[in-house]
Amino acid sequence: MPAFLTTLQTLAAQDIWGKAQKLGLVLVTCLALLWGVSLVVRAVRRAVDDGNDEVTSDAERRAATLGSVLTNAARVLVVAFFLVMLLQEFGVNIGPLVAGAGVAGVALGFGAQSLVKDVISGFFLLMENQFGVGDIISVDEKHVGTVERMTLRITQLRDAEGRAHFVPNGSIVRVVVLSKDFARALVDVEVDYSTDPDQAFEVLRKAGAALHADWPDLVLEPMEVKGIEVLSPSGFIIRTLTKTAPGAQWDVARELRRRILIAFREAGIEIPYPQRVVHHRGELSSSVQDGGD
Repeated sequence: MPAFLTTLQTLAAQDIWGKAQKLGLVLVTCLALLWGVSLVVRAVRRAVDDGNDEVTSDAERRAATLGSVLTNAARVLVVAFFLVMLLQEFGVNIGPLVAGAGVAGVALGFGAQSLVKDVISGFFLLMENQFGVGDIISVDEKHVGTVERMTLRITQLRDAEGRAHFVPNGSIVRVVVLSKDFARALVDVEVDYSTDPDQAFEVLRKAGAALHADWPDLVLEPMEVKGIEVLSPSGFIIRTLTKTAPGAQWDVARELRRRILIAFREAGIEIPYPQRVVHHRGELSSSVQDGGD
């Protein structure tokens, strides 16, 4: 008799209904575990939620990161547990399978060193809280974007153009977090040399104070006018710094430039245009000859 038919007869002789009940119980247990993990994740997120949807605190980002990692880990463990119980119920001896998996794991450990490196690096990234979901980071000056998802193996970024970057954690050497605790909007403004510097400073301070009053959640402190930064060929450049909420520096900088442009127009302060002096060599030679005669 073919082996396939023998296997079918063996399965028919077994208590299929009893096995289905056991597998159903295992499935319900797995789903309950996933549901419990999701409840814990939601409870943690609610506990750290400050009620301000415009600003994401460090605690909220950390809770989102840990929730993502816990959910992914729970799914992998539940699927593995269900498969092992499924094999055991159908009479498969999982002892040699587990032992073989251990040997295969050692072999894969040597062959997949980059994978192990990614997992270990991801573990320490989480433990040290270097960054989390929602942070804006720059990875090795090659990838800049918002952290959308983080697992033990990869970090997913979304850049300003909407492109998704999947960066293995083991390849991350240097990370610059652009939204840690607070940020600063750096705005340089160039004005004409005929402008009174003190007048320009006062106009800038008023524009910064107005924005601080209008956007108190995003602008943490009024604008700080540092002074004249550069003397350029067409004018002098004034540097300003404004302390903002994490990740809000770009929006604040754009709004500041808009308000500064309007304030300068009202105050009669001109933004210089590029100027160039051109000397014509032919005219210079002619003038020299006429003078000699």
